[in-house]
Amino acid sequence: MVSELVVSSDRVIPGFLIALLLSTSAAQAASITNRDARDQTVTVIEGSSQKDHILKPNAVLDGICQKGCLIRLGASREDPFELEGSEITSIEDGQLYDDEVGVPSEPALGNDAQPSRPNSRP
Repeated sequence: MVSELVVSSDRVIPGFLIALLLSTSAAQAASITNRDARDQTVTVIEGSSQKDHILKPNAVLDGICQKGCLIRLGASREDPFELEGSEITSIEDGQLYDDEVGVPSEPALGNDAQPSRPNSRP
């Protein structure tokens, strides 16, 4: 009976590791949400590969740019947006915005990093 549990356990652990690896790679991928009221064409350029996606209003393009990529909106041939692979972005008024702006990735250093203290009363 013990050997059966070990065999079962061996099967569960690799499955768990595979699920963990898949979720980790998805966590490192970028996403784009179309917040506009109309469809948007998003071109994703990864290396020499280029793929067009049509995003309906409120649709999300997930799991892109795992190792970084360039993004073009619509038929624009202007400088593309560069994503590193973990950004959460959105399209608003035909422009690409970083939804994480203002969110520090690391805690601040110095006095700003100290917890607040109540004022002492006289």
